[in-house]
Amino acid sequence: MRTALIAGRGRLPAALAQAMAEPPFVAAPEGFVPAGLAVDLTFRLERLVPFLRALADAGVSRVVLAGAVQRPRLDPALLDPATAELLPRLMQAMQAGDDATLRAVLEIFDEFGFAVAGVEEVAPTLLPGPGVLAGTVTPRDEADAARAAEIVAALGAVDVGQGAVVAQGLCLAVEALPGTDAMLAEVARIGALRPDPARGRGVFYKAAKPGQDRRIDLPTIGPDTLRAVAAAGLGGVAFQAGSVICLDHAEMRLLAGELGLFLWARA
Repeated sequence: MRTALIAGRGRLPAALAQAMAEPPFVAAPEGFVPAGLAVDLTFRLERLVPFLRALADAGVSRVVLAGAVQRPRLDPALLDPATAELLPRLMQAMQAGDDATLRAVLEIFDEFGFAVAGVEEVAPTLLPGPGVLAGTVTPRDEADAARAAEIVAALGAVDVGQGAVVAQGLCLAVEALPGTDAMLAEVARIGALRPDPARGRGVFYKAAKPGQDRRIDLPTIGPDTLRAVAAAGLGGVAFQAGSVICLDHAEMRLLAGELGLFLWARA
């Protein structure tokens, strides 16, 4: 079974390719080049059907999607007749939100005969199981993580985000379209509204959305996340065990220790 990795930006596609049992056939949307990974084929959404046929011609029967991709601006002049028939369906899904868009993409791959695999199927080592990976988690941290988990579950149910920051029971920020880095940068700028850090510096929490299709768009954290958490003055990172991709566990553990953060895969 030949697997294609549909890669977006960031470090995740390269980490995923390295963790897979066999080197994947790598394809990437035009303008979204993955870091540290050679691309075998680029494509445009306006030419989606010819791209899917090219995958089949290359012997691909399974696909994995990973990496950051922004919604493209479509050029109607580039549409081929077969893709044009799919366009109204895709546009309707895009207007309904990210989850609906991803579901539509998965359905199209399935209709063209491709199995869609998730990270836990092709590279399960990237999804840590329960346990404290670095530092010490206090009862205050546990309470803040529990509060953040409630918030993330509520936001995820309406397709808003996968992360939140809570300090001493107070929600300082939630993740929305701008993403994790923007949220943590905003937390770093909070002044007098922030509770006394001596009583607990706060937690950044990350989790999959309730009912999320686990084959696509699982949340991801990495060393850069830890640096942003430290810059925001927080005490550490908690995440949903088995549902959050960690880039380079060894580096993250070492860095958490250097930065004085805890790193906790919460059951």
